[in-house]
Amino acid sequence: MADHQEASVTLPSDPASVSAARRYVSDVLAEWGLRGDADTADTVRLIVSELATNAVQHTFGRSPTFTVDVRLDREERLRIGVTDSHPRWPRRLPAAVQQDNGRGMVIIRWLTAECGGRLSVTPTDEGGKTVWIALPWNVPVQSTRGM
Repeated sequence: MADHQEASVTLPSDPASVSAARRYVSDVLAEWGLRGDADTADTVRLIVSELATNAVQHTFGRSPTFTVDVRLDREERLRIGVTDSHPRWPRRLPAAVQQDNGRGMVIIRWLTAECGGRLSVTPTDEGGKTVWIALPWNVPVQSTRGM
């Protein structure tokens, strides 16, 4: 089995792309052996939804697309990154009870930590950023995709 597997998709910064990103990651992970009804699959779907939503809503039209990268290193660590071209990095916003948004990064950090993972943000060469989550992987890999 390869030490590294990866897959990626680039989508338009449009609200409809959030569900497409979630579905894409679910399909890749299912190919790699993660059952769709597993708790980890639900958590990853929610994290991807939040990251993709942030890429669409908080780039203010300055990122016409976003890219979702899925990587599996040595069958022990899953990394998912969402890249956009907006230069502003995510930040925790004060979320009032009546506020409809501002909790995405808090949710992502909590879910990632709850799974024993970590969150990081890295700059891109083009001036944007990638928000990464890294989670432990304990599922036997079934096949390869996008190598």
